[in-house]
Amino acid sequence: MAELGMDLNRFILEEERRYPNATGSLSLALMAIESAAKIIAAHVRMAGLADILGQSGNRNVHGEEVQRLDLFSNDLMVRHLSDSGQFFALASEEMEEVLFPEKGRNGKYIIAFDPLDGSSNIDVNVNVGTIFSIHKKVKGTVEDFLVEGSAQIASGYILYGTSTIFVYTTGNGVNGFTLDPSVGLFLLSHPDIKIPKKGKIYSINESNYHNWDQRLQRYVDNLKAKGYTSRYAGAMVADVHRVLIKGGVFAYPADTKNQKGKLRLIYEASPMSFIIEQAGGKATTGNEEILKIKPSHIHEKTPVFLGSRDDIEELLLTMRGEVT
Repeated sequence: MAELGMDLNRFILEEERRYPNATGSLSLALMAIESAAKIIAAHVRMAGLADILGQSGNRNVHGEEVQRLDLFSNDLMVRHLSDSGQFFALASEEMEEVLFPEKGRNGKYIIAFDPLDGSSNIDVNVNVGTIFSIHKKVKGTVEDFLVEGSAQIASGYILYGTSTIFVYTTGNGVNGFTLDPSVGLFLLSHPDIKIPKKGKIYSINESNYHNWDQRLQRYVDNLKAKGYTSRYAGAMVADVHRVLIKGGVFAYPADTKNQKGKLRLIYEASPMSFIIEQAGGKATTGNEEILKIKPSHIHEKTPVFLGSRDDIEELLLTMRGEVT
């Protein structure tokens, strides 16, 4: 067990030493993400004072209004990840095509990321975050992104809120680091995170209730009847972080308007599912395990249910009609 207060960089290097054949490339890759996260965190804190609030006037590949801080965060991530030389290819939720940076031509990894999840919350001072997913370069083409989530080398998120926290996994458990702004370091604050086996919180946009499958309506009604509390911030990072720490269920299901849901598989669903399962939880579409899905394109969407193991098991029973 690592000691509380350990610097993230030292933790990464200590983890690397467990693998005699490690080259240090993944460590450098994670440190590049850390550097970008610190700069984004500083700009999020200044959002009400700096000229970065509001919409950019552009729409992204998904047809959504792009916030000005979205563009800033995306450009910053692209620059830092490209300059690190560790990534052969970059895929962003904000970019239509995969980017192959010149400095990464010898890189061993590829990365998919959502530079600023929940960015519409910025104008009202509610939490936002960054999500990332790292895979090995295999073919050196876009096809390297179109693999099952179970093949991830690392995934994580950075939550920008009352404090900034960096949570990640390399397949050996989940650890969280809180940014100490006085020294500019992420320090270990949440070692070896384990999601409670059962929770008392559900996080879902209930305004879509009447568009849901009746079995899902029944599941949510049952949660209410058992005294579960609704908590929904409208930013996946914030909502999943709460569930990871306190237990319960996060969901963004399919409905009659969005038959594949709204969350993107490789930028959001897959990395968050990897974290939740590494912490002892479970992630599903309602029909299949998210980490077993092989995407057909980089912007594919999927329904998402993830959280405490017992709560997700009950969901699956309900969706199969075994709970009434």
